[in-house]
Amino acid sequence: MEPLERVHLTRDCVAMMVPSGQKVLASKDTPVEIMQALGGSFTIKARGHLLRVEGKDSDALGKEPPPKPELPVDASDADVEKMVWEQLKGVFDPEIPINIVELGLVYDVKVEHLPVAGRRVTVNMTLTAPGCGMGGVIASDAHLQIMQIPTVEEAAVELVFDPPWHRDMMSDEAKLATGMF
Repeated sequence: MEPLERVHLTRDCVAMMVPSGQKVLASKDTPVEIMQALGGSFTIKARGHLLRVEGKDSDALGKEPPPKPELPVDASDADVEKMVWEQLKGVFDPEIPINIVELGLVYDVKVEHLPVAGRRVTVNMTLTAPGCGMGGVIASDAHLQIMQIPTVEEAAVELVFDPPWHRDMMSDEAKLATGMF
C-alpha cells in the first residue's frame, strides 16, 4: 500500500464532509492526509474527518488542476458521446476508488444538437445504494465533467433507480479491485 501524502493546506477552502455531504471550511495551515486523488477531486483526512476537496481548489493542497478535455472542431456526436464516457470515468465516489463507469452506475448517455448551436447531453445513472449521502455530489461531479466538453452547452444528469444497481453491473476490473469477483 502506498504511503499517504501529508500536506498542510496553503489557504482556506470549502470542503465537503464524507459521507454526509455537509460543506465545511478547511482552514489554512491545517495538516491533512491525501487519502485519494481521483478524477480531479481529492478525499482528505483532516482532524479525524474525511473531506472531499474539489479540483478547482487543488492549489490549496499544492496540486495542479486537471487539464480540460479537447475535441476537434468537426467532432461528431459519436465523438462527443465517447468523450462523455471518458469524462465520466473521472467521477468517483469519495469512499470508493473506482469510477462510476466501471462500477456500472451509468446506464445511458444521449447526445443531441440544440436548435441554435452546441449540444445537450443527458445521462441516466444510479447509485450503489439509494440512500447514499454522496449521491447528489456524485451526480454534480458528473455534470461538471460533462460541461467541460467543447460544444456541450447543456447537460442533465438524472439519478434513476430502475433497474436497481447490483454487483453484476460492475466491470471485471471493478469486481477485482473490490474483491467482489
